[in-house]
Amino acid sequence: MPGPTFYLGAPAPGWLAKAGVPLFVSDTRLRGYKTLPVAVARWALDSGGFTQLQKYGDWTVPPAEYVARVRRYRDETGLLDWAAPQDWMCEDAIINGGWYGGQYFAGTHLTVDEHHRRTVLNVAHLRELAPDLHFIPVVQGRGPDSHRRCADLYWTLAGIDLTREPLVGVGSVCRIQNTAKAGRILTALRSWGLTRMHGFGFKLEGLNRYGHLLGDQNSADDGDGGSADSQAWSAWARWAQRPLFPECVGVHKNCANCLRWALHWRQDALAAAATPARGEQLEFWEGEAA
Repeated sequence: MPGPTFYLGAPAPGWLAKAGVPLFVSDTRLRGYKTLPVAVARWALDSGGFTQLQKYGDWTVPPAEYVARVRRYRDETGLLDWAAPQDWMCEDAIINGGWYGGQYFAGTHLTVDEHHRRTVLNVAHLRELAPDLHFIPVVQGRGPDSHRRCADLYWTLAGIDLTREPLVGVGSVCRIQNTAKAGRILTALRSWGLTRMHGFGFKLEGLNRYGHLLGDQNSADDGDGGSADSQAWSAWARWAQRPLFPECVGVHKNCANCLRWALHWRQDALAAAATPARGEQLEFWEGEAA
């Protein structure tokens, strides 16, 4: 049975021309390139939304400008699977602002429901501006009930039926992916008809515990296993504070931006996704953590 497609988070857009594996690359990294790398493997585009809202508490990039860049990436870099929208995450740090984990957040100071509304309207706007580009819808929230409200809003506000979408992103889960709550969110979304999902920022434990919930495990078709992305490999290397391979000694002080280490870590991620830990029973409650 197919497992999720794993997009390796890439800190350097140049990896598109040499990594040879599916990559997840941010618009914030690519946008300054006059000459874009030509991709040798499929990839997906991160809109840079978390960084945008962390710094400014709002989107400062006009949708038309973002669309123009995505079209350029598709045409000049090639092999672009899809692009994330300019969505609005629902973590406390993003909404309330202040210091979290040593980082300062500007804060949007909006409600979760307003984040839902703005996310849905942006997807609809991007698709209206560029029907030739693949912008995936993303469901944001703080728990099963909250994510359900966002999913419902796609239909009531924009006429988008998520059950007919080839892929739906699931946001605001990367910091809780090693908890049962993340599993309940994915289980709930599956029960509501979403069978092909992308998990943003999934680490090894998240893939091991819940990677099997991202896709249609009854299908043999490529791509029906859902997908996930992660750049957690970089944090591991930074914590090590030393090169992780003999070949890297004298080349860099740690492997936080090392393609050799990233590809090695990716093998562990694929193994975690292929051998899910499915022992716990997952349930969800309609009124949980809105």
